Amino acid sequence: MASDEDFIKFLVEQMELAGAIRYRKMFGEYAIYCNEKVVALVCDNKLFVKPTEGGRAFIGEVVEAPPYQGAKLSFLIEEQFDDKEWLCELITITEKELPVPKPKKDRNI
Repeated sequence: MASDEDFIKFLVEQMELAGAIRYRKMFGEYAIYCNEKVVALVCDNKLFVKPTEGGRAFIGEVVEAPPYQGAKLSFLIEEQFDDKEWLCELITITEKELPVPKPKKDRNI
């Protein structure tokens, strides 16, 4: 089941105070970016945040699950996404711990 774009727009609005938030449709699901780093995936209308030590400490008792079959485990956020301040804090912590993405190679060379 593909994710609903209205749900994605709601999540992006909830995260807006964490930085420059955008989303991109990928393989029928969505990646959420904060300051150009992929911080979360949305699959089957479920929010999966990339795991970091800071995020783990912030959440406390985490629920981990793969966003899709064969994927690495992520933090499954089931209800807290309704709390805008909490979610923005988690996304801010996550973004700060993730590495800067490598520059994309020019395919025209």
